[in-house]
Amino acid sequence: MPPQRFAVASEVPGLAARRIAADILDGVLHRHRTLDDQLEGAGAHPALKSLSDRDRALMRRLVATILRRLGTLGHLLSRLLDRGVPTDAPRAQSALLIGAAQILWMDVPDHAAVDLSVRLVQADRRAARYAGLVNAVLRRCAREGQAIVEDVKSQTLDLPPWLASRWVAHYGEATAHAMAAALSHEPSLDLTVKSDAGQWAARLHGEVLPTGTVRTLLHGAVTMLPGFAEGQWWVQDAAAALPARLFGDIKGKNIADLCAAPGGKTAQLAFAGARVTAVDRSPARVARLRDNLARLSLEAETVIADAVEWQGPAEGFDGILVDAPCTSTGTIRRHPDVAWLRQETDIAPLAALQKRLLQKAVTLLKPGGTLVYCTCSLEPEEGEAAIAALLAVESGLRRAAIAPAEVAGLTEIITADGDLRTLPCHLPNADPRLAGMDGFYAARLVRRI
Repeated sequence: MPPQRFAVASEVPGLAARRIAADILDGVLHRHRTLDDQLEGAGAHPALKSLSDRDRALMRRLVATILRRLGTLGHLLSRLLDRGVPTDAPRAQSALLIGAAQILWMDVPDHAAVDLSVRLVQADRRAARYAGLVNAVLRRCAREGQAIVEDVKSQTLDLPPWLASRWVAHYGEATAHAMAAALSHEPSLDLTVKSDAGQWAARLHGEVLPTGTVRTLLHGAVTMLPGFAEGQWWVQDAAAALPARLFGDIKGKNIADLCAAPGGKTAQLAFAGARVTAVDRSPARVARLRDNLARLSLEAETVIADAVEWQGPAEGFDGILVDAPCTSTGTIRRHPDVAWLRQETDIAPLAALQKRLLQKAVTLLKPGGTLVYCTCSLEPEEGEAAIAALLAVESGLRRAAIAPAEVAGLTEIITADGDLRTLPCHLPNADPRLAGMDGFYAARLVRRI
């Protein structure tokens, strides 16, 4: 990245954060790079380390807000621009999105939002000639934008059309709209705690959900919160914490966690007293899993291998968790880039991989053993259909229906077949920041003796 791109960043407060936000948006929307890749690890944006904690938080919130509201923003700009968004200058597009998002949904004075967006385009050679246009459009947005947004508030503009149509077809129009609305809010921080959830909720100014998860609002870095360094809890969405609990009492049992990294479910299994074998094909992700376990003072055997090809021990396992790779459409509230990076054509190859993982898991399972399959997808091909297809060909398996008592009495998250199906609009709360959960599917199967 050319060094002159950041030459004026230090001269105007807040400009560096917006410049980096524009780069990261461009990475998602035009280069199909995930947010995680651009924010962490070797591929992280090179200028991130120069930001203060406050500016880094601002940058993250800017990017996430735009991706959550991208359809609405596109509609708004189409109404305010006679000739559409300039296609020959990506920085002009990013500046318009950043300015409009701040004006409509963030606590930034309108004049500051406009001024900083204009400075963004002025600093870019290709976009500089659009500075007057950006200024005029954003000033108009400050006057007229809220009314335009209100007109389309009940629609599903912030979902890609292919995804919106699938959700309407599978869940019904009312539920699909409720799910889309839930995705528009910045989510809470959910924690799985080792003990005394009430005490940790009090210390972290949060609340204990019916399922035992501690939910709070994040202010600052997770690593600075009480209990992190001591390994008293780990970050895990309330829905993601449910599948590992479906094994029941696993103390002393041999459990395999396939596709295990980054390790939240491995930690649950190990903390419950199981002898856990955690398998993942990515060396980098396994390294992260080991680091997480070390912080939590938990132990598991880790294996770097493709779970489909892995042989496993001859004696098999008492339980197997298959947390399968999937389209991740259930995680859009936490990872809003997923909505714009995934395509409908991704579903079939992932469903084929899930089928192979399930078939492999069956061969590793002892008679009488329990198989828990889960995905963070809202697409039926990756959930209900996958288990129906497996049961149709594996007569040695039976479904073990999930009882309401196992999920804190939340009957709305149990399907007619006795499987788990959480939706982003579940767990309502008067404060939308404390509402919702990821979309998960899980089924429990037992191998006949």
